[in-house]
Amino acid sequence: MTTFIAYCRVSTDKQGRSGLGLEAQQAAIQTHLRPGDVLLQPPYVEVESGKRADRPQLQAAIARCRRTGATLLIAKLDRLARNVAFIANLMDGGVEFEAVDFPKANRLTVHILAAVAEHEAKMISERTKAALAAAKRRGTKLGGDRGYRPTAAPSSEDAAKATAVRQRKADHAAFGVLPVLEQLQAEGVTSLNALAKRLNEMGLATPRGKRTKAAAVAAQWTATAVKRTLARVA
Repeated sequence: MTTFIAYCRVSTDKQGRSGLGLEAQQAAIQTHLRPGDVLLQPPYVEVESGKRADRPQLQAAIARCRRTGATLLIAKLDRLARNVAFIANLMDGGVEFEAVDFPKANRLTVHILAAVAEHEAKMISERTKAALAAAKRRGTKLGGDRGYRPTAAPSSEDAAKATAVRQRKADHAAFGVLPVLEQLQAEGVTSLNALAKRLNEMGLATPRGKRTKAAAVAAQWTATAVKRTLARVA
């Protein structure tokens, strides 16, 4: 028997007031419970505006878990697993947790996902700074369309350098996602299509650097992309 405290989240104030999405999360929580489990009331509901990172409801839920010895039950982990600030709060809280949409998640799993996200953010920042510095050295005026149009095709040397950069980027991404693939395979997710689906649900970037966004946007991971990634690190 496990005692749980539920943590849900909705993305806007309007959604929070209307209950849109919240009922589905609460229903999923009830389905997740096993015979004999206890769910303490009330649940903690975070209304995320996109402008705050402190997550006061998460802090309150963690504090109550510490007081009662309960396990934090996260209704919707998905892309939060790649949010470094969220993972830091969760780890610093020192409480056990379960995720309804990622039942096999553990401290190691979320640490890996957060580390991958942090690494990708650092790489993007470094590439952006390097590109801006190179543009300034060439005398390019930055900021808006100033009428510049390319007058010649890139040289073969430039093309080779660009190819090498893309390959290095793909290698970094492949090795970054490998621990997640291994974790999913250990959980019994073995088909390429199933692996691609889970990676998209988790919001992981593909080796080409494309990240899954809202549900309305087509998923970037495919069975072929998973196969190529596994082959790259083999």
